[in-house]
Amino acid sequence: MSPLILIVEDERDLLTTLEYNLEREGYRTRTAATGREALEQASRQPPPDLILLDLMLPDLAGTEVARKLRIQDATKEIPIIMCTAKGEEIDRVVGFEVGADDYVVKPYSVRELMLRVRAVLRRATPGVVESDDFDFGRLKVDVPGHRAWVDGEEVRLTALEFRLLVTFHTRRGRVQTRERLLSDVWGYQAEVTTRTVDTHVKRLREKLAGAGEYIETVRGVGYRFRSRPEGGDT
Repeated sequence: MSPLILIVEDERDLLTTLEYNLEREGYRTRTAATGREALEQASRQPPPDLILLDLMLPDLAGTEVARKLRIQDATKEIPIIMCTAKGEEIDRVVGFEVGADDYVVKPYSVRELMLRVRAVLRRATPGVVESDDFDFGRLKVDVPGHRAWVDGEEVRLTALEFRLLVTFHTRRGRVQTRERLLSDVWGYQAEVTTRTVDTHVKRLREKLAGAGEYIETVRGVGYRFRSRPEGGDT
């Protein structure tokens, strides 16, 4: 069955345009015009495979909707693409911090949005990340279960953060450029700001607490996951 997209948008003309273009691409759609309606629609069965979330809603801010989605078991794993006229760096950072998987600034081309939808759905598909469970110092990861623990305490990671962590671990000891991570983790072939990578790595380190030091910054190049938990690479 084709993926189901929940469109959260209070501008009727834009909502209709998105609905038409997504269905033309073969997706099923569900719509909401307010934040509260979005939360209700996201919890319905079957759950959406992806949510297009406008930030400027008449009742709840889109960031608050995203926060609520991320703390509910039924919706915490659903990928979110935020769509907004706010394009400043701080707005993007806040969006990613509350759990967005991607961030599109209006006005955007419908073609670009369709490409981003396809990329987010592709990386959210079960089985995309292939790896065995692993224990690495203070970190333990159950890959099939998409769960991670630091010092025995479970850490809540978004689907993208989890994919980023597993990608780092499978390539431990090797430097990963931001461009390579954008391609392999985000699924972007077109040019996208590498600030996206920095924001997610920062957020992942914070969530991993003491184990966040396993992800090292290689100045001017990118990032590297330690080859051994007890010390850095030489």
